[in-house]
Order: sequence, then C-alpha cells, then structure tokens
Amino acid sequence: MERLDELEAQSIFILREAFARLNKIALLWSLGKDSNVMIWLARKAFFGRVPFPVMHVDTGKKFPEMYAFRDRYAKEWNLDFIAEECPPIDAVDPSLPPAARSAARKTEGLKLALAKHGFDGLIAGIRRDEEPTRAKERVFSPRGAEGIWDVRDQPPEFWNHFNASPPPGAHLRIHPILHWTEADIWAYTRRESIPIISLYLSRNGQRYRSLGDMDITSPVASDASSIDEIIAELDSTKVPERSGRAMDHESEDAFERLRTAGYL
Repeated sequence: MERLDELEAQSIFILREAFARLNKIALLWSLGKDSNVMIWLARKAFFGRVPFPVMHVDTGKKFPEMYAFRDRYAKEWNLDFIAEECPPIDAVDPSLPPAARSAARKTEGLKLALAKHGFDGLIAGIRRDEEPTRAKERVFSPRGAEGIWDVRDQPPEFWNHFNASPPPGAHLRIHPILHWTEADIWAYTRRESIPIISLYLSRNGQRYRSLGDMDITSPVASDASSIDEIIAELDSTKVPERSGRAMDHESEDAFERLRTAGYL
C-alpha cells in the first residue's frame, strides 16, 4: 500500500506540474488499463474533475467493448471528450511492416489533431517496463515540430526537476505513470475499484494483456478471470505484456521507427 501511495503522489505531482506550466494540454485516452488509471489520477489531482480535454485518436478498429467503455465513462466521469479520426492507411509510410504501418495511422492522426487544436502538451500513459524503446523516455519529453522524438537528445531529469518548455512550434509528451509497472497498474486498479474492460479477464482460457486494434492484437493463454488472479499470474509469468501486439513481432527496428516518428 505504501508503494501505491508513493506512485500516486508522484503521478499527481507530474499532472499538476504539466497543468501549471503548459498553456494548452490534453490527456490521450487509448481506453486501456493504463490510460484509465491516468484519468483516475487526474480526477484525484484536480478534485474530481479533469480540467483539460481527454482525446481519443481513433483508428476505427478498436474492439466493440472498448467503444462501449469509452462512451459510458466519458459521460460518467464528466470528461471534456474529443474523438479524432486517423487518416487511411495510404497516408502512412509504405516501407513499414504491415502491422506497424497499420498502427502508424495513430501517429498521423495525432499530428492532425495537434495541428487542429494547438496543444503544447500531451499526457500519455506509457510505462518504462512495457517495451525497451519506452524505457528510454523522460517524464517531460520534447517532440520536434513534426512530432519527431530524438532518443539521443533528451533533457536530464534529476530530483524531479522537469524541463517544461517545449521547443518553438513543438510540444511535450508528459508521462505521469512512466515509473509504474504492469503489476502496479493492476494493484492500483484493484485498490481504487477502477472500472476495466472485460477483455482483460480470461474467457475460454485466453485474455488480453494489452489492448489495441482488433486486426493486430491477439489474446494470450491465461486462466486469470479476476484482478486478483491477474496480479498472481504476473508474479510467475515470463510472457511479455505486449506479446499479443503483432507489430512487436515484426522487424527489429519497426517499433523504434514508430516511436521516433511520434507514435505513442
């Protein structure tokens, strides 16, 4: 419980810093477990109401359960909700492998949304333990004018001193749960009774560890049909969290190319 309290306090501090120091921010809502925890933390940080827009960059290919969850909780949580569509596959780099190319539609959709709304900060629910490229991220991460992420040129972040000044014409990505783990997310979800999408729970010996588009996301073998069982499973499994994401099994550099170009 003490660890969860410390994680929560640090994330709330980051959210308040972003709100205080940037001009126009939005929280990116992927509808999954991590971004649902982020919304919950934002509501705690600002006394029950998220004071900035919550944006879903929509590929149109999410699971029906995800859209039903979005429509219900956007209302119940009184969110200033924005849905922005992604461009067609033809607008995406044809040299990418098929699944990565499909996922890259979100990058192009995000660029269009940034140009439309003029945000100088985007709050995103990534974690360092998810994937090696994400382990290189900063809490306040500058992006270039085209959303480009320069992994070799990132500001130091010592003693919670963050660089909250985006480059001219660019924006910052803010990562309030970067220091959390998958087990932390589930432990906090259990403690706070945060609603979840049923796809995370086992059905016929399978469940989803990570949720994305229907055509490039697969379930993993699991009998965990409750949050308690998920947490127990994570103590022993060696299966990676993103093992059901098709793009993570394509060419070695596909995901890093996506991230460098601005993917979440």
